Amino acid sequence: MITSDFVRTMARYNAWQNKSIYGAASQLDDADRKKDRGAFFGSIHETLSHLLWGDQIWMARFAGTPAPSASSIQESRSMIDAWSELTSQREAFDEKLLDWSDVVNEEFLNGELSWFSGALNKHVTRQTGMLVTHMFNHQTHHRGQVNTMILQAGCRLDDTDLFAMPEG
Repeated sequence: MITSDFVRTMARYNAWQNKSIYGAASQLDDADRKKDRGAFFGSIHETLSHLLWGDQIWMARFAGTPAPSASSIQESRSMIDAWSELTSQREAFDEKLLDWSDVVNEEFLNGELSWFSGALNKHVTRQTGMLVTHMFNHQTHHRGQVNTMILQAGCRLDDTDLFAMPEG
């Protein structure tokens, strides 16, 4: 389904886009970042907290990294309250994703993963490559929401096009 090269590219894209989003959101004050803007997770801060939670839960399944501190999707939005802590955890986790992407191989991607899905409230088994694709798609989905909220708050963001990603 996907290749290890795709995983490395998407991990780089994730880190690049997170740097852009966090840079733009850092121009806002805490009240503006936490203002309910009608998104699924409410605010810029809550959506970014959920996004980090999602990456952490998938990487716990894929690579055995520590599970996130929040135990559910509902709790994910308030997992980290301080902007500085959310920013530092995001940066550190993006490095973990990049390191992991360097060791992912096709055997892993073509395998299967079984886990209990809290979202579906049942045990699930799926092809790992599809689940890795889902993780990257989930990132892009929620970053799109955050991009809109940041633009509505009056800040500019860098380009989001994959083909515009700087080399190296």
